[in-house]
Amino acid sequence: MNKTDLINGMAENAGITKAAAKKALDSLLVDIEGSLQKGNRVSLVGFGSWSVSRRSAREGRNPQTGKTIQIKAKNVVKFKAGSDLSSAVN
Repeated sequence: MNKTDLINGMAENAGITKAAAKKALDSLLVDIEGSLQKGNRVSLVGFGSWSVSRRSAREGRNPQTGKTIQIKAKNVVKFKAGSDLSSAVN
C-alpha cells in the first residue's frame, strides 16, 4: 500500500472526499514528524508508537572493497506495534 492507496481507503472508509483525506493524512504526518523532531514519543493506543533513539558512531565495512569506514552517529526512528495491530496480523 502506498500513500495514494491509503488516501483512497481513508476517503472511502470515512465517507469523505479524497482531498479531505489527503489533507487529514498530511496533517497527521506533519504532527508526528514535528513531535519526533522534538524528541517526543508518539503513541496511538492499540496501533503502536514511534520514538527516536540515538545510534552511536561505529566502524563499518565497504562491501565492495572490504575497507573499514567510519559511520557517523545519527538519530533513528523506531516503531513498535501495539497489541491490537499485532493481534490483527497474527
